[in-house]
Amino acid sequence: MKTLRYAFWGIVALCLVLVGLANRDIVTIHAMPNLLADFIGVAPTVQVPLFIAIFLGVGVGLLIGFLWEWLREHKTRSEARARGKEAKQLRRELDRLRDADGDGKDDVLQLLERS
Repeated sequence: MKTLRYAFWGIVALCLVLVGLANRDIVTIHAMPNLLADFIGVAPTVQVPLFIAIFLGVGVGLLIGFLWEWLREHKTRSEARARGKEAKQLRRELDRLRDADGDGKDDVLQLLERS
């Protein structure tokens, strides 16, 4: 299984290198549209190879997706945390009641001893 995992990631790395080699042309990335840049008087641009722009776009998209999913699952995580706290409290209460009644003995044995 480990070999299969290494082979998969090796193929992914090879594909990324091939994409990088095929897209080495320099492109200009504008931070805002030309009309807005002319109105403000600032035109922030950067020139990078195309493969860097592609990889940055994929990376930013992944980060936004992870953040979106994390925010979406907040309700589920908080409910699970509350249920965990409640279960822990109920276990403590059950242990306390068992210790108070019969010194850790089984319920059936306690009933037999009482009769």
